[in-house]
Amino acid sequence: MKKYIVGVVGASGAVGEEIFRVLEECEFPIERVVPLASERSVGKEIAFKGEKHKILQTTDEVFAQEGVEIAFFSAGGKVSEQYAPSAAKAGALVIDNTSHFRMDNDVPLVVPEVNPEDIEKWQKRGIIANPNCSTIQMVHILAPLHKAFGIKRVDVSTYQAASGAGKRGMEELVMQMQAFFAFKLDESEPEVFPHRLALNVIPHIDVFMPNDYTKEEMKMINETHKIMHASFPVSATCVRVPILRSHSESISIAFEGEIDVKKVREILSQAPSVVLYDEPARKRYPMPSFVSETDQTYVGRIRRDNFDKHILHLWCVADQIRVGAATNAVRIAQKWIEMQD
Repeated sequence: MKKYIVGVVGASGAVGEEIFRVLEECEFPIERVVPLASERSVGKEIAFKGEKHKILQTTDEVFAQEGVEIAFFSAGGKVSEQYAPSAAKAGALVIDNTSHFRMDNDVPLVVPEVNPEDIEKWQKRGIIANPNCSTIQMVHILAPLHKAFGIKRVDVSTYQAASGAGKRGMEELVMQMQAFFAFKLDESEPEVFPHRLALNVIPHIDVFMPNDYTKEEMKMINETHKIMHASFPVSATCVRVPILRSHSESISIAFEGEIDVKKVREILSQAPSVVLYDEPARKRYPMPSFVSETDQTYVGRIRRDNFDKHILHLWCVADQIRVGAATNAVRIAQKWIEMQD
């Protein structure tokens, strides 16, 4: 099997570090890794397969100089905007974890379990976009149900962890909790989030748009349509909660016909990258406390609406650093490799 020179832009960040872990765990066919980051991280080291690798500076030239064949980007939209085209021009497949290219018509937006055929469009720009973390876990659930029953409408409320804002978000929550136990919480000023997150929930992620939805909410709507090649209505309310890691979602789905919950459970139990965990009588349902650091979307609390047999309610949880970023990105690369054979 061919082995690849793999670059990771944002190697010192939370998602970059997780990409290296996933690559190692899945025994990705790697000849050599090239960790890349901003100038302030140059010279730092990352560990991969028991060896230390020094971080190089991200430049337009480094991809050709190092012979990078697959480049994962996880350092922010401005970095992707500046350097992803250079990586693609150097011949690398770019898999971008930021939102910068997601809605470009000539850049595929891919969740391999849902729309692997769209990977073929990568040749237009040399770039494949990784969707928003909340969107990925939701379409894991929606896609098999839409195929079986036909979706008419989706309403979702998210409960998103501090890690969705990266390392700084997690650190801010930890510092605020420490301040709480030291009776100094009132002295703790938020920097990453718009309000104090400790002992609080914030119904505000990203900036507000003219329609009063946030950018995060509109990502879930627009990206779901692009990934699933569907146009059913979607409404989202995205909320930040004081959890370190893993996003949760409450999803209500209206279908074209009446729903058989037994059939729904059967379909989801067989869906790729989905774990059915739904035994409410035994208090078994997905929670961030045990879903973190896994590679599947867990689903439970499945029930038909009390007043409308066309509506289904459920609850899903996934580790957004892995399922919603690193793992999905690596799965894209794995599927791309399969298509090259």
